[in-house]
Amino acid sequence: FFMKILIIGFGSIGKRHVNNLIRNTDSEIIICSKRKNVRFLDHKKIKVLNSLEKCLLEKPDVVFITNETAFHIPVAIKVAKAGLDLFIEKPLSNSTNGIKALQKIVKQKKLVTQMGCNLRFHKCIIKIRQLINQKKIGKIVSIQSENGSYLPDWHPHEDYRKGYAGDRKLGGGIILTMIHDIDYLYWMFGNPKSIFSVSGKFSDLDISAEDYCSSIIEFKNNITAELHLDFFQRPEFRSCKIKGTKGIIYWNSDKNEVRLFRNRKKMWETVLTLKKFQRNEMYIDEIMHFLKCVKNRQKSINNLDEGIETMKIALAMKTSSKKRRMIKI
Repeated sequence: FFMKILIIGFGSIGKRHVNNLIRNTDSEIIICSKRKNVRFLDHKKIKVLNSLEKCLLEKPDVVFITNETAFHIPVAIKVAKAGLDLFIEKPLSNSTNGIKALQKIVKQKKLVTQMGCNLRFHKCIIKIRQLINQKKIGKIVSIQSENGSYLPDWHPHEDYRKGYAGDRKLGGGIILTMIHDIDYLYWMFGNPKSIFSVSGKFSDLDISAEDYCSSIIEFKNNITAELHLDFFQRPEFRSCKIKGTKGIIYWNSDKNEVRLFRNRKKMWETVLTLKKFQRNEMYIDEIMHFLKCVKNRQKSINNLDEGIETMKIALAMKTSSKKRRMIKI
């Protein structure tokens, strides 16, 4: 199954996708990047070009949009008009500008779309969602979800002050950059009704975007989530605790096991343990899922419409924090 794949933007996630595509498919790859030091120049399956126009002349089949957040939509509109199926890195954008136009083209041309939210391919997150759907802990009442890491540790060989993640103008900041956790809550519990958030740049990191956000998210059926996101926590840590009328589901990134407490039995049991957790597996799984959907012309697990919904939740958090009040969604 051969494809020509265009990658637009060649930061860390662009590099990861290229490496995974080389190792797991026999596709030809075109990289669109203005960077001078792209190290694949001598690879026979890879072409590096410095303009989108040149790239489109190569007649690619699909595109991975992995440039800075603020430029996702204008680029997506251009390539969608050319009829390319779209894999768009999260978050979709840092504003709703151009989204209706993009949706329209995607619908007209019947394009397959997928958002790059790799946590939907994390075996623990998938397991938690199954347990919820199987009503293993009765009616869900509340969720505590946490994700904290230290921004300069992300890419130790680069100056974090120059990256997009801390740059407000490029669509950085903890809320949009770590939309993963918002996305899996949306995937499990649907669209929220209202949100209250406090966020800001509170640590001594040298960045222009917010590095902390704490939110109370009200979902339907009286389910409330507390979501903590930050850029200054060391060591990095992610966790999710879901409390229901009949027990608790718990997972964290240190152990990578899903535990279940049943009130009736008054004890914890481990329902899934990832012995050797390889972070890159999620990224391979998500691109293989996308390429399979393209091949079969099927809707993906996380299409453009879902990307719009999670982005609206993230933007509501920003609005709530700015206005210091609860925002209805």
